[in-house]
Amino acid sequence: MSSRIRSEKRKIPSPGGTMPIRVIRPADTDRKLPGVLWIHGGGYITGMSSMVYFSRPMDLVKNGKAVVLSPGYRLAHTAPYPAAAEDCYAALKYMKEHAEELGIRDDQLFVGGESAGGGLAVAVSLMARDRKEVNIAFLMPLYPMLDCEDTDSSRDNHGRVWNTRRNHYAWKRYLRDIDGPVPSYASPAREKKYRKLPPTYTFVCTGEPFYEETKTYIWKLRRAGVTAEMDIFPGNVHAFDMLMPWKEESIQARHNFQRKFDNAVRNYRAPQPGTEGAERKRNGHK
Repeated sequence: MSSRIRSEKRKIPSPGGTMPIRVIRPADTDRKLPGVLWIHGGGYITGMSSMVYFSRPMDLVKNGKAVVLSPGYRLAHTAPYPAAAEDCYAALKYMKEHAEELGIRDDQLFVGGESAGGGLAVAVSLMARDRKEVNIAFLMPLYPMLDCEDTDSSRDNHGRVWNTRRNHYAWKRYLRDIDGPVPSYASPAREKKYRKLPPTYTFVCTGEPFYEETKTYIWKLRRAGVTAEMDIFPGNVHAFDMLMPWKEESIQARHNFQRKFDNAVRNYRAPQPGTEGAERKRNGHK
């Protein structure tokens, strides 16, 4: 079943003043739906909120399953870290504070994104856990850009779309104002504590730069007792599901993403802070 959609541009408060954000929702339902904050990719240096229109959560909106918010966060060429992370966290708070108006369930706030957007999704989940202002029910960081240091798959990578040279340049631009150790909100692979993070699903392909850091991230979540799942596909095309949607692995990735989303809707609730006594199914923690 496919639904008509409504798309709206807004300006919301952010640490940089105001930030553009797109709100995309089914036009044919009055019931409250999970809210998905979807963060675009682009290596922290490029990209735009309109990329959401050919990203994974659009199928959720068309099928009447979710309301999606896509923030136009500041890019690193003009505003390096912490601008993008703080902007995306501000968008999460906006989604929480305006849940009633947006038709969103306040106990099912989901966060995801591709590539650098996936890295920012993980950063936002760390900020939400530490600041205790918003509870995220489920995290969906696809082939996330997490590690500012080389890994076995990013060190000498000549894959299509993204590679070692571009990765080094993007991190240099994003982190250029940091004097001292890189914080985990900037490069989430630097994080040491993974307990009490949201249940997580991701997918990645074997030949792209972010393969090893994605695997390591999922392993660390599992070791901390967090429900974390990952699908691995063959190939060396970063963002393969968006750039080659006709390929068999892309079709399978879309199917898996929707199945994991449906499972999360059935099983995960994260009430707003202060209402934790309500029904809560999250990470298996009491």
